[in-house]
Amino acid sequence: MIELRSFVKNIRPYKPGKPIEEVIKELGLTGEVIKLASNENPLGASPLAIKAMSDKIADSYLYPDDNCFYLKQKLSERFGVTVTNTIVGSGSVELIELIFKAYVNPGDEVIMSEPSFIMYKIACQIFGGERVAIPLKNHKHDVETMVQRINKKTKIVIVDNPINPTGTIIEKDAMDFFIERIPKNVILVIDEAYHEYIEDPKYPNGLDYAKRNNVMILHTFSKIYGLAGLRVGYGFGSEEIIGAMMKVRLPFNVNRIAQIAAAAALDDGEFVQLSRENNEKGKAFLYAEFTRLNLAYTPTYGNFILVDFKRDSNEVFDAAQRKGIIMRTVYEYGLPTSLRITIGSAEQNKNLIKMLEKIL
Repeated sequence: MIELRSFVKNIRPYKPGKPIEEVIKELGLTGEVIKLASNENPLGASPLAIKAMSDKIADSYLYPDDNCFYLKQKLSERFGVTVTNTIVGSGSVELIELIFKAYVNPGDEVIMSEPSFIMYKIACQIFGGERVAIPLKNHKHDVETMVQRINKKTKIVIVDNPINPTGTIIEKDAMDFFIERIPKNVILVIDEAYHEYIEDPKYPNGLDYAKRNNVMILHTFSKIYGLAGLRVGYGFGSEEIIGAMMKVRLPFNVNRIAQIAAAAALDDGEFVQLSRENNEKGKAFLYAEFTRLNLAYTPTYGNFILVDFKRDSNEVFDAAQRKGIIMRTVYEYGLPTSLRITIGSAEQNKNLIKMLEKIL
């Protein structure tokens, strides 16, 4: 056997939600299959993005703009951040990897919550970092303990806001406390993948902190814009951090059609509003139905809900799949009795509840 790098041996690869096609084939299902496993937008993709892709698909023979110039310009105008403080990647997942790739040496400590988005852990392992896992407190980031654990070996502190898979947030007062206590030689990464779904005034705007030299903000087109299949993420940070990330990225990392679609999606305010309204209505409906079914859930700021079935979640997961509904187990997050359920369309949410009534 060929010897692996020592850091690779203990990595457990990221486990994505099963594709609909695979579930249909495995179980021999007929009729509609509903996927509520990957926090995709149930309304589909931005119509403006679809039109832009259709108009330019014949240009796929051309290499993409390596610097994502046009998309960066639009992001700069939309968010009031200079182009030199902006980076685009193949999903925000690539940007997470680039930050670790640029800054984490073997033995450097990286502080994160347990559980939080699993790719933080995997990226830390890939580059030989020492993961410092801080347990959640009431399903929320324990920012006070995270601050206390910072020491001379700490290189990065990374938080998802809201948290995947619990859906909770660091509120503005707590974020202000947190930011002020992060040393200037430690990078704070704030992953705001679901921020467009949130209108609560208690939710902090990461851009308020992005002017600090040690803060990196991550966003994505995969969620509310419905472009998960194209893999486009973007981030804002200091020229120093952005410059370091650019040095270690692969060329042409964001494909041509993805850049075109993302730029068009930024203009689709109507679709964003419809998606947000659908999410809020779905959230209210599911909260009421979960309560009626005596199911414990964590109130969410994202487009998913963590539901605790108080039993091995595989039992519910398997029974649901056989009835054509795919949800997400969260064993790897240390939550063996829970499922993470994407908030679907009104019809999908009703079908979910009908299915749960039958199998519980």
